[in-house]
Amino acid sequence: MKKTTVLFLLILPLFSFSQETESDKETIFNQFLNNLTGSFESNAQWYVNDNVLGDFEDPIPEFDLENKHLRANSYLRLDYNFLKNFTIGVQVESYEPLPLLSYFPEYRGTELSNYYINFRNEKLDITAGHFYEQFGSGLLLRAFEERQLGLNNALRGGRIKYMPTNYLNLTALYGKNRIGFDHSEGDVFGLDLNLDLKEVLDIENLSRFNFGASYVGKSEDFTPPVDEFDPENTFDDTDFPELINSYAFRFDIDFGKFFINSEYSIKGEDISYTPASIGQPNIIEGQYFDGSALLFTTGYTVKGFGVSSTFRRLENMTFFSERELLKPGNNPFGMGSINFLPALTKQQDYALSNIYLYQAQSPLFIQNFGGQAGEIGGQIDIYYTFKKGSPIGGKYGTKITGNMSYWSLLDATFNQDNSTYDAEFLKFGEKLYKDINFEIKKKWSKDWSSVLFYQNLKINKNLAIEGSYIPNDEAITSNIIVAETTRKFDYGKSIRLEAQHLFSKEDNKNWAGGTLEYVVNRNLAFYVADIYNYGNDIEEDQNHYYNFGGSYTKGATRVALNYGRQRGGLFCVGGVCRFVPENTGLSLNVSTAF
Repeated sequence: MKKTTVLFLLILPLFSFSQETESDKETIFNQFLNNLTGSFESNAQWYVNDNVLGDFEDPIPEFDLENKHLRANSYLRLDYNFLKNFTIGVQVESYEPLPLLSYFPEYRGTELSNYYINFRNEKLDITAGHFYEQFGSGLLLRAFEERQLGLNNALRGGRIKYMPTNYLNLTALYGKNRIGFDHSEGDVFGLDLNLDLKEVLDIENLSRFNFGASYVGKSEDFTPPVDEFDPENTFDDTDFPELINSYAFRFDIDFGKFFINSEYSIKGEDISYTPASIGQPNIIEGQYFDGSALLFTTGYTVKGFGVSSTFRRLENMTFFSERELLKPGNNPFGMGSINFLPALTKQQDYALSNIYLYQAQSPLFIQNFGGQAGEIGGQIDIYYTFKKGSPIGGKYGTKITGNMSYWSLLDATFNQDNSTYDAEFLKFGEKLYKDINFEIKKKWSKDWSSVLFYQNLKINKNLAIEGSYIPNDEAITSNIIVAETTRKFDYGKSIRLEAQHLFSKEDNKNWAGGTLEYVVNRNLAFYVADIYNYGNDIEEDQNHYYNFGGSYTKGATRVALNYGRQRGGLFCVGGVCRFVPENTGLSLNVSTAF
């Protein structure tokens, strides 16, 4: 059925040319090319044995037995516009001979992964097939693709967007989430409304005043498990939540210099599992729990100064399109997620600032250790620019940015015998993460600039290393200093030098690092970088993690070749993480668009 559908989509544009004569073939061909857009990306790596890290091994035993050192993840996307309002598209993904290390193991072989057909005019936007979507901030629904993490939870089904006026738009959708090359057992459906109240109420002294409301439902059949040791002990499926109804409401007000965004979401009653620490996880029988999320953002901006703050409270907001994906230890790759709950901390560029990373803590674990119901916390960003000509600003000005984030468990009490809990709405529990950092950017001349960066953070050790919380675990404190300078030369040449140091008395203790980058011109660049864990108490683990390589860019095409050693640990993009094992190898990255 899928192949028939795809074949139909591929030949559909030909019907639009069916009435053309033979003499128009060249024009048709040119028109075909003009209407065709696409992109290609391939990330390949040759993993090698390392005299320090040891021989190359894949943590997935099945893959390790295949002993494939060369792996590649490749993506080809094609979109074709025809008959003015129609677009069809396909995406082919290839993981040959195996996916890169630590990617979802069901990504195997080469498959047509996404396909769609879309009709769009001024009032309607209709899609059948795969599509991406986000309601509000994503607290309830976000279907997206992040190739660096191996995540693609596109919905396969149908979506209709209707814009009857310039102040109202409506979205209705139905689909099943992508899980690797397959799709979820559960059905996802949703409705979303956005209303421009500034336009409706004709308010002139506001820059923006929007209201939004969303509904997301997930339906999945349930077959009660059979107790193999006591068949008479039947599972109590009274009021079992096969359908989970969830809602969200949001406001977005912009006064010009001051803005407020807020969103509140309620997730319908869902199941919870017993923890893996007491045996095979099972659904807690007869007890179902709803969830909620509150997101509040505000800020103030004038010329040369800005401040913004974000507060978020999550309680039992993990939301998957399959019940089995919620089971503890059953979904380490984060597949099938319906909503989007990234860590709200500042995303840093420097290597040593990406060793101890925070992940959002949204799940409910009633019987795991002391219990866990969610997280509460926030962050504040601030910047100030010293004017040109001032004592600190100098001839070219000086910019200071600062960020502070603090996250803790949501305070809650747990009755593990009865499998119940009670969470406070706005009370902070055990501290999980604290981060204070600032950055000074100074331009000394039109060709010379520098950056000074400092960060102080404290994080629950197991959360930093494994991504999961352990109560009263040792905390890791680190202080990071980075100095960076860039010198530009004629004809696009530049040199950037960066030095870093991480001070810590816990975990692997002190690190040092540096980067030297040379840009030959706007097309060609080279770099060499290294971080060195010289403070490790275990002498044989005092390793260098070095990388060197270069890239060539021409238009929309980029080719990069790198060789180096990857530090093991969490790798995060946009606040979402996956675990990466230590490895060494040669990598080739090719991307282009047309």
